[in-house]
Formats: sequence, C-alpha cells, structure tokens
Amino acid sequence: MTADLHCHSRVSDGSMGIDDIVFYAKRAGLSFLALTDHDTMAGVTRAGVIGKRYGVQVIPGVEISCKDPATGKKVHLLCYLPDKPDRLEGFLKSLLDKRAAAGMQMIKNVMQYYPLTVEHVAKYYSSSQSIYRAHIMHALIDLGYDNQIYGEVYRALFGKGGSCFVPVDYPDIEKGLQIVREAQGVAVIAHPGETGSLELCERLAAEGRIQGLEVYHPHNDEETRGRLLTLCQRFSLVPTGGTDFHGFYRPHPYPLGSFLAPPDAVSQLYQLKAKNA
Repeated sequence: MTADLHCHSRVSDGSMGIDDIVFYAKRAGLSFLALTDHDTMAGVTRAGVIGKRYGVQVIPGVEISCKDPATGKKVHLLCYLPDKPDRLEGFLKSLLDKRAAAGMQMIKNVMQYYPLTVEHVAKYYSSSQSIYRAHIMHALIDLGYDNQIYGEVYRALFGKGGSCFVPVDYPDIEKGLQIVREAQGVAVIAHPGETGSLELCERLAAEGRIQGLEVYHPHNDEETRGRLLTLCQRFSLVPTGGTDFHGFYRPHPYPLGSFLAPPDAVSQLYQLKAKNA
C-alpha cells in the first residue's frame, strides 16, 4: 500500500487540476494520496469523489503557513484528517486574504517593468484560492520573458532582495497548532530540512505539541532524515513522507509518488485521528 502524503493542486499553487492529479496518482500506483493545498481545504471534497472513481483513497489535509517566532523562519504545518474542519475556516481565510493582497501588489509591482495585466495573471490564479508568484511567472512566460517559472526573471523579481517581492506576515506556529487541535486534526511539521526547523521540531515534540514529522521529502537530505527518524522514535511520532508535488510550479519538480510515507504511516494517522476525536 503506497502513500504520498503531500500534494498541491491548482486550488493553491500547483499547476495541475485535482481530477488529473488523482488520475495520475492511480497511474503511479498510489493507494493513498493526501491533498494538502496551502491554507485551504477547498479541493478535498472533489478529490475524494475522484479518488473513489479511480480507487485511490484521498486523505483530507492542508498545509498551514506559519513562522517560528524565535527565529522568524517560515514553518509549514500539515494538518491531516481534521474531524472539525470548520474550525479551520476563519483562520485559513485570513491567511489566504493576506497572501492575495500581497500577490495583487506584486502583480502591480511587476507591471511597472513588464507589459503585464491583472487579467492575464488571472487566467492562472482564477482556479486558486489565492495569488501566487508562480501565477505571475506563468503569465510572463506567455509573454516571452522567460521559459521557466523559477528562472532568471523569477530570481530578479521575487528572489532574495527581489524588486517586486511583497512579504506576508504569517501567524506563529503556536497559533497554527492551537487551530489544528481545535479542529481535531493530526499535526505534522512539514519538510523540516527545507525550513531549517529541526530544533523547533525537537522542542515541540518534547512538549507533546505535534504528532508527526515529515521525514521523506525532496528537501530532507540523508542526515536530516536520520535525525528526524531519531526524533520520531524518541517521542513516539509518526514519520510521514510525500513528494510535495506542484506539477511544474516547482524549481526542481518530482513526479507524484517520488517520495512515499512508510507503509504503516496511514494507519498510524487514522489511529491518531480516533484518539483526537
């Protein structure tokens, strides 16, 4: 039973629609697929319907954007199987609204340098719950200014010190964890190797604030995976895994099923769901 527990669709910042993602999950031989769009569960119901059609069990989830107040670093929190997803709605909407405002300002900033229009970018963000930099870059590719999303133009506009970048002030991880608890979801820290949050993971694990760690991920190297597995064993956490699929809206894309969760991870998540209820 193969499970990819981290995936994004057009509902957030992925390049593929939900129907196609679930279809290709089946083609890739996946038994389980978690849809974990950024700060929204708007696609989960549709994914579940399509999953039944193709024989893929879709696990409801969401990836919540947070920060570590001690370091200011970005931290992503995966919430799986929330029993009360309505408890998440207001919190997630505020995140989406912040990102959309920042995204619209970035479009306006880019329009000072390129003959771009909001309507053109809207072709790509209209199916999303917010506005992402990849949507802006897709429109610039249409206009011939680059041939890849995360190329030279992206770095100049949105990279470190980029001329058009607008930051978003995300909530502290403690607030994210509180909301996940209220929703009776399973809290897992996403890709700690990417965000440099291993020390935070250890602290939250020791405090009993999280229930899992995403061990198997493209941005966790072998050393990081080893350290995360040690934490999972030490604090009885679920080691999860996933490709973090975004289609081609990714600097280094990987196909669905490239990174999988351990064989018993799904059953452990459901056991925790029952315990949280």
